Amino acid sequence: MVRRVAVIGAGAGGLASVKCCLDEGLEPTCFESSQDIGGVWRYTDSTDSGRVSVYRSVITNTSKEMSCFSDFPFPEDFPSYLPHGLVLEYLRMYARHFDLLRHVRFQTTVLSVRKRPDFSSSGQWEVVIETGGVCESHIFDAVMVCTGHYQEPYLPLAAFPGIESRFKGQQLHSREYRDVQAFRGKRVLVVGIGNTGGDLSVELSRVAAKVFLSTRSNTWVISRVSDHGFPFDMVSTTRFKHLLEWLLPAALSRRIRFWKFNSWFNHTNYGLASSKSSKFKMIINEELPFCLLSGTVVLKPNVKEFTESSAVFEDGTTEENIDVVLFATGYNFSFPFLEESVRSTIDDNRSLYECVFPPHLEKPTLAIIGLIQLTGSIMVGSEMQARWVTGVFAGWNKLPPPSRMMAEVLKRKPPVKRNPYERENLKMSFISYMDRIAARAGVKPSVLRLLLADPQLALVVFFGPCSPYQFRLAGRGRWSGARAAILTQWQRTLRPLRTRVVGDSSSSSSGWMCWVCLLALPAALTAGFLFSKYPQPGWSPWARLQL
Repeated sequence: MVRRVAVIGAGAGGLASVKCCLDEGLEPTCFESSQDIGGVWRYTDSTDSGRVSVYRSVITNTSKEMSCFSDFPFPEDFPSYLPHGLVLEYLRMYARHFDLLRHVRFQTTVLSVRKRPDFSSSGQWEVVIETGGVCESHIFDAVMVCTGHYQEPYLPLAAFPGIESRFKGQQLHSREYRDVQAFRGKRVLVVGIGNTGGDLSVELSRVAAKVFLSTRSNTWVISRVSDHGFPFDMVSTTRFKHLLEWLLPAALSRRIRFWKFNSWFNHTNYGLASSKSSKFKMIINEELPFCLLSGTVVLKPNVKEFTESSAVFEDGTTEENIDVVLFATGYNFSFPFLEESVRSTIDDNRSLYECVFPPHLEKPTLAIIGLIQLTGSIMVGSEMQARWVTGVFAGWNKLPPPSRMMAEVLKRKPPVKRNPYERENLKMSFISYMDRIAARAGVKPSVLRLLLADPQLALVVFFGPCSPYQFRLAGRGRWSGARAAILTQWQRTLRPLRTRVVGDSSSSSSGWMCWVCLLALPAALTAGFLFSKYPQPGWSPWARLQL
């Protein structure tokens, strides 16, 4: 019987895990190596501590209504897209509201997590910690690792001949970046076109003499601001669109998606992506197209080699007098405190059952929270994982035997040897993954049942944003405020914009939308039937599109 749970890390995933433990009547103790909560969202000017944090100007890529914990909305007056300071303030509010801080031990480093000798029967772990130079050993019934995947910079220097032996300029990883001051007047080469690479290129272009952005990937750039000025994720992440992607042939679905991307600007003209590409990535950036159009950022192919002061690219071109090379090449995860028999089995999140449980353990008392990449908010996904995991620990949710979990992991993880310098895109569909974990936790909403009991709510759930509140409508942890939160999510989105009112056309717009929803009622009924009869737990339309 699990009672005492060790939670490692007091970032967003750690706080959600502590709260979920308390909801299930468990006794959590959270160990945080720094002096405060927040994880990567707690910005610091210094990089000396080795702790990863966001850079000064960062803004969230997912909107507040799609990023909040499922029973704790962001304040109404917070903007839809948030600077790091407001995210940290929200996490503090969450911790205060649910009285979580009394379960956190700050400035405490976890040195090791090892199985007890009787693990096969007890499932217990010995956790050794260090506080103020003093080591302690504690026994826990279960462990939740909430350190995330932003841990160690991924710096593939061997893939760039000459960067270490010949190049005389400065080189650094984006983890060391804080603001633009050190780059004023310099010629900067940014390597990597993920969200960070795009953001830093745009920011540096305002002060640098020239910014070059090097990429090997086909990349589609999308804006946070979608149709009619609404947040992109609230418009695009709906159960209705998710169903359409399932029903449509893959080729047609991809063609529609590419057409939508190119309706903003032609990505082929900008050298970013071709609609003929089978593999590609998506990044969020409103300003990058203008920077490319104005020449303040110049897009380049992959770097072939470096000389003393220049970069030679794979297309044969050369850029001279490069002062700084900034690697925006992402991060590796690591769990140095886990014993070798566990650590060695985790290559990436596909090594884990549902990206959470090491499948080979005799007892499922170790869970990895937040080691996921979703097309939506990782914070929301981490909370869902924590709800499922604590339900398993408390005995409400059951897992298959280890042999079945191992078989499932092997089925989802193709035995393909990867190029050591090319990162795989392991991003999963937000709705697919959330629904899969919610079904295992017994909290997945049923559109069909809602249609029979509450048609108004059902239409909003199906056609509106798939916001976190949907997963508090039923099952354990049901929240009485979920219905109201869903029906008022657009009001909270628009509230911060009402600083100057110039007229109100919402009545006619809402009436038109009401008629659309009513006409689409048969489609919603069909969708509820299909998803209840053919849940297809492993399916993801985004996987078909190789996102």
